[in-house]
Amino acid sequence: MHIDTQTKFCGVIGNPIGHSLSPAIHNAAFRKLGLNFVYLAWQVDAIGDALKGLRALGNFCGASVTIPHKVAAMPFLDHVEETAQRIGAINTIVSDKGKLTGYNTDATGALRALREGEVELRGQSVILIGSGGAARAIACALVAESSITKLTVLGIDDRERASLAKDLRTQTTSTVEDFYLDESSLRRILPDARVLIHSTPVGMSPKADASCVPAALLHPALTVMDIVYNPLETKLLKDAKHAGCKTIAGLEMFLHQAVAQFELWTGQRAPVDVMRTVLESHFP
Repeated sequence: MHIDTQTKFCGVIGNPIGHSLSPAIHNAAFRKLGLNFVYLAWQVDAIGDALKGLRALGNFCGASVTIPHKVAAMPFLDHVEETAQRIGAINTIVSDKGKLTGYNTDATGALRALREGEVELRGQSVILIGSGGAARAIACALVAESSITKLTVLGIDDRERASLAKDLRTQTTSTVEDFYLDESSLRRILPDARVLIHSTPVGMSPKADASCVPAALLHPALTVMDIVYNPLETKLLKDAKHAGCKTIAGLEMFLHQAVAQFELWTGQRAPVDVMRTVLESHFP
């Protein structure tokens, strides 16, 4: 990669940032397409100061935004795209001549992962486990851009879960329900569901032997997506495969949110296979 005065740059803003795989993914994609771009990692405490500085740099074309700045960055932007406004968080910034626009590609990444997996959402009953930031992004995308008939949110934080469900009801004519996440709720709701999306950290390495869903409750008519991507195959996904379910790995959502970012910054189709290979190489 040759860096010169014309090189455009992007980066990831967060704290901590040392674990991020984004530089490896995006730089591989830039190289594949021969683009004069570079992607960096920035550990940032003061998000407003950081964005003010980046805004002033002529070759800055955008950023990924991660914990803890996904909400805090929003007041410092010129515009926030509609889905990101509904979610109340961004994970992507695009700079156009110093004007900064916020997007949430967690939302589009989840939908892309489902569609690439040939999951039929129209007319389906969907269960979403979790009510945090990732769950909110997925839920808002589901009710905005797919024709599901029912979304059931299950979680252990009563206030957070109820708040998400209330917000969703203002955005859709689909039925939105929410219940406390326990075995009795799952036993009651799972038989009629066709899509189950898990969006909590349960099952993430090093506690890879954990799952929110008892294996005996999974059934073959269910598609199961887990947004945890380390390990590549979580206990939930192993149990789901064993039960005859269609499965979508968490790596797919992570990949497709990065693909959407790349395409927003460059205006070109992302080399998805290259990005997937780089991602997979980081996990055993």
